[in-house]
Amino acid sequence: MIYLQNFGISTALAAKIYQKYGSKVYEILETNPYKLADDIEGVGFKTADEIAAKIGIHTDSDFRIQSGIFYVLQQSMTEGHVYLPKNVLEVRTSRLLGVEIEGIEKYIMDLCMERKTVMKEIEGEIRIYPSRFYYMELNVARMLNDLDIDCAMPEDMMEKRLRKVEELEQISLDPMQHQAVIESIKHGLLILTGGPGTGKTTTINTMIQFFESEGMSILLAAPTGRAAKRMTEATGYEAQTIHRLLEVSGNPEEEGNVNGFLRNRDNPLETDVLIIDEMSMVDLTLMHALLTAVVPGTRLILVGDVNQLPSVGPGSVLKDTIASNKFHVVTLTKIFRQAGESDIVLNAHKINAGERVIINNKSRDFFFLKRQEADVIIGVVITLIQKKLPKYVDASPFDIQVMTPTRKGLLGVERLNVILQRYLNPPDPKKEEKEANGRIFRTGDKVMQIKNNYQLEWEVCTKYGVTVDKGMGIFNGDMGIIREISSYKETLTVEYDEKRQVEYPFELLDELELAYAITVHKSQGSEYPAVVIPLLPGPKLLYNRNLLYTAVTRAKKCLTIVGSEDTFQEMIKNKNEQERYTSLDERIQEF
Repeated sequence: MIYLQNFGISTALAAKIYQKYGSKVYEILETNPYKLADDIEGVGFKTADEIAAKIGIHTDSDFRIQSGIFYVLQQSMTEGHVYLPKNVLEVRTSRLLGVEIEGIEKYIMDLCMERKTVMKEIEGEIRIYPSRFYYMELNVARMLNDLDIDCAMPEDMMEKRLRKVEELEQISLDPMQHQAVIESIKHGLLILTGGPGTGKTTTINTMIQFFESEGMSILLAAPTGRAAKRMTEATGYEAQTIHRLLEVSGNPEEEGNVNGFLRNRDNPLETDVLIIDEMSMVDLTLMHALLTAVVPGTRLILVGDVNQLPSVGPGSVLKDTIASNKFHVVTLTKIFRQAGESDIVLNAHKINAGERVIINNKSRDFFFLKRQEADVIIGVVITLIQKKLPKYVDASPFDIQVMTPTRKGLLGVERLNVILQRYLNPPDPKKEEKEANGRIFRTGDKVMQIKNNYQLEWEVCTKYGVTVDKGMGIFNGDMGIIREISSYKETLTVEYDEKRQVEYPFELLDELELAYAITVHKSQGSEYPAVVIPLLPGPKLLYNRNLLYTAVTRAKKCLTIVGSEDTFQEMIKNKNEQERYTSLDERIQEF
């Protein structure tokens, strides 16, 4: 243990390494410390590389180059890629390791021989996939095709039964909504897409009413707790997170347990119809886990807005599934009267179409306050949150969300959170504090979980402390409030949606960050009474139409942008998006 700690490894991690290797740990470290990056969760390539440097392993070691290539591939997943073109992989590896590009190809081939990676040549481009993601794309494509079974019911009978439901429930559908419902009856797989105010909820509700009238069982789910809550409120039917639907087991390595879920091929979901909302957020890994638990013969309806930002995780599942042109897609475009009265909705559609938005501040829900200096902008944001907006939208300052494109910089999440914490939850002798990783956490702070943790236990208690519900798993993007910090127990308690409370040991506080301000990416699937966006010029690849559209559509009652109008209008014109290397559409077409 002490031997391992000499390399800067924490006590907990050293214990994990020793448990895995026992007395062989010395031999492994001396010959190939990069094996730790493969075998031990919590040890990455960079830690292994530091150990190797201390031991004196040469920088052009075979083990180092192989491990570096695989690390580059894994890091590319955080950018949303499923593969890297071979030339891109070689350039990135060369930069990371400081070795010549020419010598890297041999090691790429070695990784393919060891089946850690898959190499495919498509239209002259050589692609390198981590094996896991190559087969995930392949399986997702196969499972989607298996679900696309046509219904035997004659179309005139469908129409007759749908009209009966419309009359009974007093629903009036426009032609595209009507077509969407008919397509959902006809086919085993339907994709329903459309922007805000285009009647997706009415369409989903009609589908639910129809399938219920046919005596069919229905499950509703969404990627996040907030999105599931919105779905429940909109439909009147209970929606769950996909993670909860699949029953998180808390142990991804348990035998017969796929991706940490108890629902899988051997224990599938028991339903006739499955409706998933906010599909733009669903990454390849989650889609694979979901489809593994859905048996052919189940109707799958995927609902989302393809113009939102893609998932944080790897893949472009919704976009690629539509682009394959293999499945039935209905796109709703008509803005309904009530939604048409909202400038948030109207301007979101203008942004999506690349049309200039007129700034006049005569609106009741879309405001632009022109400012040019970062600190002036922050001052305005604080005034809005503390004084102006709570009364205007009838919400507490904690329900008003600041969103920004970036983490770093004068208007980045990190700086804004420190400043906003000072004003919205200032130091108080009655409030406990805990410093962790350069951040101060204080009782009453608004926080966000920043990685999936399947092991974390949560429980819901009555005011008398009686547990009425419990489960496992808190996920990237979940937001809550710090209720208690106990220096005696060395724990910090966060309350999430639905009164779920989680006790974090202090060593897990790197999984939390302040959430007074969040990135637009982290806002996906959520809706807030009021949204405030501080805005100054930024990098073109990030400051684009896609990001702006996503930010604007998060606001329910009021959107306020504070900053540069030129940047705002330039973002509308800017269609540049960071390219994602994905191939689900091609895999689907192969079937």
